[in-house]
Amino acid sequence: MCYITINKKEMNIYVSQLSYSTTSESLQELFEKYGEVTSAKIINDRESRRSSGFGFVDMSNDEEGQKA
Repeated sequence: MCYITINKKEMNIYVSQLSYSTTSESLQELFEKYGEVTSAKIINDRESRRSSGFGFVDMSNDEEGQKA
């Protein structure tokens, strides 16, 4: 599931229902197929440091973000 927020020309994408084994690097690689990724971050649980199953991807422009 993805929720998209458009800020000017950059697009911020909320990605949920990720595998707990997904890393920020693998998330970035997945989205790079669609365009330039400025950042990708998996959110981890504070106590366990395990993935919370969601993250955020910033893409350099909204057109590439829409493709993703």
